[in-house]
Amino acid sequence: MPGVHYKFSSKLNYDTIIFDGLQISLCDLKKQIMGREKLKAANSDLRIFNAETQEEYTDDNASIPKNSSVIVRRIPSGGVKSSRKTQAQSRTEPVMGTTQATNDTSASISLAQLTETANLAEANASEEDKIKAMMWQCGREYDPISS
Repeated sequence: MPGVHYKFSSKLNYDTIIFDGLQISLCDLKKQIMGREKLKAANSDLRIFNAETQEEYTDDNASIPKNSSVIVRRIPSGGVKSSRKTQAQSRTEPVMGTTQATNDTSASISLAQLTETANLAEANASEEDKIKAMMWQCGREYDPISS
C-alpha cells in the first residue's frame, strides 16, 4: 500500500495515510492526519518527525516519500507555552524578630510575634511569614532545645 505510516507519540500502533504518487507534501500530510483524527486546525497544530532519524519536518513544502514512517506530536495552535508563569522578583526575606515593610498603612507584625499567634489565617502578615510561622509552630514540639 503506498502511503505514509504515522503514529502519535503517545500511541503504540501506526496508522497509514494513503495517497497517489511517490511523495506527499508536509502540508497535505498534516491536513490528512487532522481530517482522519478529527482534529481542528484552530485548536492545534501538528509537528511531524521522521521515525528513524528523529528529525523534524519544518517546511510545509517538504516532500515525504511513500512508505515513510513518521511520529506526530500535537501542539496548541499558538505554539508551546510554559505551564508556569515565571516572574523575576527581587525581595529580601525578613529576619526572625524583624518587621517586614509593607506598602499599606497598617504595620505587619514581626515574625517572632507571628510564631506565638494562635490564628495565623487572620494575622496581619505576608503569606511567606505566615507559612514560616506555621512551620516553626509545627516543629517546636519536636525540637530538643525547647523541651
